[in-house]
Amino acid sequence: MNEPIRVENLQPLDQPYLMDEAQLADYEASYRNDYHAWAQVLGENVERIRRGSYSLHWLNTDGGNWGKRAKPSSRGLTYTDINRVRGYGDIPQRADWFNFAPRGSIREPYRDRMPVVTDYVVTNRDELWADNVITLYEEAKARQWNATKDIPWHELEALPEDLEKATCQLCTFLTEVEFVAGDFPAKWLYRTPQDFLEVKSFLATQLMDEARHQEVFRKRAIAGGGLLHASPGFEWALKAILDAPSHTMGTFLLNLLGEGLVLSVFRSGEMIAKTQVDKEIFRRCLQDEARHVSYGVLELKNYLATHPQREQGIEEMHRFADVGEQVILTAFTEAALIEPVAVLLGGGLKHIDKGMEGLAHMWRMFIDEYLQRCASAGFDRRARCTIPLDLPWGVAK
Repeated sequence: MNEPIRVENLQPLDQPYLMDEAQLADYEASYRNDYHAWAQVLGENVERIRRGSYSLHWLNTDGGNWGKRAKPSSRGLTYTDINRVRGYGDIPQRADWFNFAPRGSIREPYRDRMPVVTDYVVTNRDELWADNVITLYEEAKARQWNATKDIPWHELEALPEDLEKATCQLCTFLTEVEFVAGDFPAKWLYRTPQDFLEVKSFLATQLMDEARHQEVFRKRAIAGGGLLHASPGFEWALKAILDAPSHTMGTFLLNLLGEGLVLSVFRSGEMIAKTQVDKEIFRRCLQDEARHVSYGVLELKNYLATHPQREQGIEEMHRFADVGEQVILTAFTEAALIEPVAVLLGGGLKHIDKGMEGLAHMWRMFIDEYLQRCASAGFDRRARCTIPLDLPWGVAK
């Protein structure tokens, strides 16, 4: 007979040692290299405290913008409102502060004593600025929603098995793509200096949006039966987006092309969705996705409008598109995407051919909207588009 388990006899589980010794050693070495700089600051502070004296240098407003107060507008106190105050809305063309000091603060006297953040590599304003970014940031805050309680999950009705599997497969695809749509802005968020705080703030909302989209589609799939098949075609497209060597190229691949096509899917939600719950999910995700696409289009428009050699800039866009269109075509011709959508459009597996005809019409709409976004950004892609304007297997003519 086994003896009863007693708390005092329990042994802790073996814990793996997760620290990478080489990484820790490198980290410690970097601080030793900077020792004199920060140790001098520490020494001065400690010595002053020991003397019982005060610095009070922070009361001196010379070189600052003290005195004029920001006033709220009808919407509250926005970035636009505070940027109207002298000294705070001056967004530099090229950032040269590579630390955490806020734009508009009194920071110049301390420049030589501050650390340098080498990860801040997006230094040109026109690599990421969009004229609508502040408005989009305010909208994103106002329109946040909760995937746990704002979706009427208790109203989710059972579907026939073929329609439920098609819905869950589509949700699996969307779960697969949405986190990469968050990984990309995360990759560039920490590489962007503090002087471009408006863009950093918007990118943070995009991260939250994409986390919520992943959450809601994962929940929908599992609530309806389960996640189904991941797909190699999606994965190659997502890797191409994440590996983009510049923020501008990645913005084209993600916001204008990839998220633009996903936005077109959401706009078709009334035709695709078979329950009111699914329609509500598409409606809420659509409003978020529209912000991301709008930012991308105007960022690229600003990039071209400020490019010192516009024709060269346009050719860069075409090079982005030459890559992006092919990887997106790889994803959007995957059986794991088009077949479930066709089943949903047709109303069942036995009507998949009819649904494919409907998908052919949607395909033309998707590509036309993509080409319109390119034109809005400032370059005409229509003559050079490598995505077929009609469904590649030619179901509908």
